[in-house]
Amino acid sequence: MRLNSLGAVPPCAIARTRHPKSATLYEIPVRTLEGEETTLAPFRGKVLLIANVASECGFTPQYAGLEALHRRFAERGFSVLGFPCNQFGGQEPGTAAEIATFCERNFGVSFPLYEKVQVNGRRAHPLFQHLKRTQRGVLRSRAIKWNFTKFLVDRDGIVVQRFSPRVTPERLEAPILELLGA
Repeated sequence: MRLNSLGAVPPCAIARTRHPKSATLYEIPVRTLEGEETTLAPFRGKVLLIANVASECGFTPQYAGLEALHRRFAERGFSVLGFPCNQFGGQEPGTAAEIATFCERNFGVSFPLYEKVQVNGRRAHPLFQHLKRTQRGVLRSRAIKWNFTKFLVDRDGIVVQRFSPRVTPERLEAPILELLGA
């Protein structure tokens, strides 16, 4: 499959079908960084950018770009959702409180952050199992290769694009605007 300049499958090549064995994105249980059990149901009808994040990664400065996107488009029905992950080089070793403090102090993060998760392997969080099943990476790989892999979700909860960590948040403005109907 051919990738576009953002390292993602072009939207026109994306099948808008749900995997028959899975719950919808909005039904998958998640836990906030504060430990509250919830789902993504409050985000129904919004465009989402979901990323696995880490505080000690070479891509950590992307928090600033993610926050900028979140603030710029929130009023139009957009949100970034961050899921800390310690699976890649132990780059997210902190506790929930340490992660929250780091993100607020260094990047002014106001977008929702969730409990630290695994994104690959037998213990991969069901949300990331769903994301990887619906949008594969380079060479059709399901595995997430590193922190700051990003998944773009439309207002219907369909995962429409997957972006590698090398794709900066600033480069995602056009696909986000397209889904927001700009």
